[in-house]
Amino acid sequence: MEILIKAAQFFLSLSILVIVHEFGHFLAAKWFNARVEKFYLFFNPWFSIFKFKKGETTYGMGWLPLGGYVKISGMIDESMDKDQMKKPPQPHEFRSKPAWQRLIIMVAGVVFNLILAVIIYIGMLSITGERYLPAENVKYGIVADTLAQEIGLETGDKIIAINNKEVNDFMDIPVKFTRGEAENVTVKRNSDQVTLEVPGDFYGKLISARGAGFIHIRFPFIINRLQDGSAAQKAGIKENDHILGINDKETWSFHEFRKEVDKYKGKETTLLVSRDDTIKEISMKIPEDGILGVYPKSEAELLEFEDINYSFLAAIPAGAAKAYNTTVSYIKDFALLFRPEVKASESLGGFITIGGIFSPTWNWQHFWTITAFLSVILAIMNLLPIPALDGGHVMFLLYEIIAGRKPGDKFMEYAQMIGMILLLSLLLYVNFNDVMRLFN
Repeated sequence: MEILIKAAQFFLSLSILVIVHEFGHFLAAKWFNARVEKFYLFFNPWFSIFKFKKGETTYGMGWLPLGGYVKISGMIDESMDKDQMKKPPQPHEFRSKPAWQRLIIMVAGVVFNLILAVIIYIGMLSITGERYLPAENVKYGIVADTLAQEIGLETGDKIIAINNKEVNDFMDIPVKFTRGEAENVTVKRNSDQVTLEVPGDFYGKLISARGAGFIHIRFPFIINRLQDGSAAQKAGIKENDHILGINDKETWSFHEFRKEVDKYKGKETTLLVSRDDTIKEISMKIPEDGILGVYPKSEAELLEFEDINYSFLAAIPAGAAKAYNTTVSYIKDFALLFRPEVKASESLGGFITIGGIFSPTWNWQHFWTITAFLSVILAIMNLLPIPALDGGHVMFLLYEIIAGRKPGDKFMEYAQMIGMILLLSLLLYVNFNDVMRLFN
C-alpha cells in the first residue's frame, strides 16, 4: 500500500509539473500568434489515452510518463516533423517569429515552473508557517557514527558553530558537510568547548558513503505506542518506557539502540528499561528481522522546535525568498557532481529515487513541499544546454542573436536527434542505477 501511495503522489506531482511547464510554452506561443498544434501530458507514441481538439490545438494524454510537450508549428522539436519544415515558412509558424520572441517562448516553461514553486511556498507559509530546529535546542546533542568519530566528534556533543560561525538552524549542519563547506566544527562537550578540524579528504568519504555513518539527532528512546502482538508487547514493554540499554550495553538514545539491536537478531536478550522512575530488566527474544514492533516518540515530541507564522502579505516575499534559496541551493548541489571526489554515476537516480522521497502516507503538506522542490529541479534541468531540452533551443537562439544568422535546419534536426538519444540513454542509465540499488 505504501508503494501505491508513493506512486500516486509521484504521478500527480509529475502531472502538475508537466502541465504547468508546457502551459508556459503554450501561453507564450499564443501571445506571439504562433500556432500550437498539440498540447500533451506525457508522450504518445503509437496511441493516446485520450485526446480532443479545440480550435487549432489537439489536447491529449499519452501513455509514456517521461514528460510532455506542446507542438508549435514550424519548430524542430521532438516530433521531428520534417515535412512541415520543407514547406515555405508561414506567418503563424515558430520559425517566422523574431529571435527574441522565440527565445521568450522557449524559456516560458522554465519561468512557469519557478512561478509555481513561488506560489506553492507562499501558500504553505501563509497556511502552515515554517518550522525549524534551533541548534541550541538539540539538548541531548548528536549521535556520532563511524564517519563522525573519524573527525573527533563524540555522541552527546552539541554542535554550536561551523567555520567559527554560530549555527542557528540545526539542519544547516549536515548541509555544510555534504557540500564540502565545513573546515572546522565547534562543539560543547560536557562543560568544555572543543574545535575540531575537518580533514580535506573527509568530504570524499562522506559522499562515497552517501551520508551514512555520519551524525543523527540524539533523543531518548521512549516508547510512544506498540503494535498489537509485537515481540515488545509480548515481552512486557509498555508505552512511555525508556529503553536504556541492551545486554549491559548502554543505548540511551533511539539511534544508539537501533544500531546495537542488529547484533542480537534471533537471540535472547535483556533490555534495561526506565518506567516510572524505576529501572527494570526485561527479557525478550529479538525477532530475526530486528524489529521490536514499537513506535518511538519523535524529535518533534521531545525537542523544542521553533515556529514562524506569516500573514498572506508577509508570505509573498518570504515565499519568493524561499524559492530563490531553494534554486541557489540546488545549483550548488548539482555543481557537486563535477567535483573529483564525487562519483556522479553513483549519485544519479531515476523514478524510484524520486518516488522514494514522497511520504508513505498521504500528507498534503509534504506533497506540496516535494512538488515545489521538484518544480525548481525541473526548471534548472531544462535549462541545461542539451539539444532536445529548452536549454538547447535557448543556446542556439542566443547564437542566432549574437551571430546574426540561424543554424541550418539539417543541423537542428541532427542536434535534436542526438539530444534525444542522449536524454533517453541517461534516463535508462539512472533508472538502471535505481534497480541495481534495490538488488544491493
